[in-house]
Amino acid sequence: MTIRHDGLQVTWLGYATVRIETPTGFVAYLDPGRYGVLDDYYARDADLVCVTHDHHYDSDAIEQVADEDATLVVYESVDADRIDRDVVAPEELGFAVERVPDDAHLTVGEAEVWTVPAHNEADGPHTHDDGSPHHPPGFGCGFLLSLADRTVFWPGDSDALDGFRELEVSLFLANIGGSVVMDRHEAAGLAEALDPDLVLPIHYDTFDMLASDSGAFAADVAGRGVPVVLDERSANQ
Repeated sequence: MTIRHDGLQVTWLGYATVRIETPTGFVAYLDPGRYGVLDDYYARDADLVCVTHDHHYDSDAIEQVADEDATLVVYESVDADRIDRDVVAPEELGFAVERVPDDAHLTVGEAEVWTVPAHNEADGPHTHDDGSPHHPPGFGCGFLLSLADRTVFWPGDSDALDGFRELEVSLFLANIGGSVVMDRHEAAGLAEALDPDLVLPIHYDTFDMLASDSGAFAADVAGRGVPVVLDERSANQ
């Protein structure tokens, strides 16, 4: 299913993969690939591809979605040599690559791109048994994209950090998987604080660790007076 949000066409393709197209045909992808969500998908239409961290880096998927003139915006610590999967470094793919810290701002074609810190708090609920965060500070980032006068926020794999509440957001791509990221309750609280024009939950039900009740999340968010939409077809791919 493709949702339409003030001129943007937004499609959740499964896991953390989201495609966004503007009225002029500019196309951005967030965290494409992994777990079969792009099997037999070869759009090669992306002008912009954003990658938040190692867990969401899939070089094959980038080649499936990226146009030959695409720009890859990749968090600075993404390291193909550290990833225990068959991937190659972004710089070996033949596209323009921008490595960014978690406080960057750059322009890629029609898109204004900001990065924000994304991590689990050491004293929070999303840690290993030894208390270490699943996603420590410096491991990944979130993205805020300005496209066609709308802002799209993807927090990446993170807790609902206090700093997120200061953002101006039109479309909130809510990470509701829980366990290693914010759960549906935390994401609903963040949605209320952000007060966006629309919330679309993603990154859930891909596997057992990310199991979440999206219907309950939607009811919670709607009960807080925030518009919300579900794309259950992609959730169950």
